[in-house]
Amino acid sequence: MSDRSTEPVKIEDEEELCCEDSHPSHSADVNAIPTEMLSVEKAQRLSEFLGFLADPNRLRILSILAAKEMCVGDLAAILEMNESAVSHQLRTLRAIRLVNFRKQGRHVFYSLQDRQILDFYRSAIEHIDTTT
Repeated sequence: MSDRSTEPVKIEDEEELCCEDSHPSHSADVNAIPTEMLSVEKAQRLSEFLGFLADPNRLRILSILAAKEMCVGDLAAILEMNESAVSHQLRTLRAIRLVNFRKQGRHVFYSLQDRQILDFYRSAIEHIDTTT
């Protein structure tokens, strides 16, 4: 006998949900999930990655770098932060491989690491813009 409850669950729009073992697609759906579901390890890594992005200053830096390469001094001026604070945020973004850097004399220039990061950033912004 199963320990699962078949009591309806109320959700915000008052729709009732009830999943019983007898509905026709149950077996096919359950068998398909493991190949599509994140592993615990990958879910943990993704959670940590997204946690690093959960900082307004890092997101503001990414928004600038999505438009063009910038040096630390210019980023600091635009963000109205000191260079040390911007450098700290950039070290974090480098550690999670979101940005590249190159040195030119005394200046260090940063850019987004690859197209995937730019696409991810733009998709996230588009989602926020369409849900507000």
